[in-house]
Amino acid sequence: MPKQPSLTSFWKAMWAVVWKDLSAERRSREIFSVMVVFSLLVVIISNFALDLNPKTQREITAGMLWITFTFAGTLGLNRSMAIEKENNCLDGLLLSPVDRTAILFGKVIGNLLFIFMVEIIVLPLFSIFNNINLLNAGLLITLVLGSIGYVVVGTFLSTITVQTRTGNILLPILQFPIILPVIISAVRASTFFLQNQPMELIWPNLNLMIAFDLIYIALGVIFFDYLVEE
Repeated sequence: MPKQPSLTSFWKAMWAVVWKDLSAERRSREIFSVMVVFSLLVVIISNFALDLNPKTQREITAGMLWITFTFAGTLGLNRSMAIEKENNCLDGLLLSPVDRTAILFGKVIGNLLFIFMVEIIVLPLFSIFNNINLLNAGLLITLVLGSIGYVVVGTFLSTITVQTRTGNILLPILQFPIILPVIISAVRASTFFLQNQPMELIWPNLNLMIAFDLIYIALGVIFFDYLVEE
């Protein structure tokens, strides 16, 4: 009977994938730089293109934030898996004697770190340009919950789309309909936090994001091994 991988080997394999992605990005700066430049362009263009009164500006800020992060995230997710495919790193990872789920979680954590770094840069700039304090604990929690679901789905689907010739176009087409419940809940919760609405309105959106995050993670664990075998 084959020996089951231990929890220690799982964690070592997962963090090895994370370290590999961070080290590769530190040398090339292909993913992070693209995401940051795109996000900054959206912030600057939206600030000068939309001349709104303060009330309307506060109402659309959450939507603009999530538009920025979702499209920047798609660019990063596409490039992250494309690099693996171009250098045949994905085949090497799959041939290594580790749990395939460790590879999935390693890629997810690496992509999450890139998203979080972009958000850390964009939030203060968005606050300055729009004269709105976005350094809000509730908003930060919403960003974390929304980003987790977004990245889990995007990482899983990018494993499929990277095998196709039109992967850059196919990923957002597949990802956005699936991730829509999380994005809608994230926008609503972010708007309510910025408007200082009572928690009775916010909790249903936070709970929905948590539920879908767990569902996406569970589905990724169940189907990732089958996906990469195909």
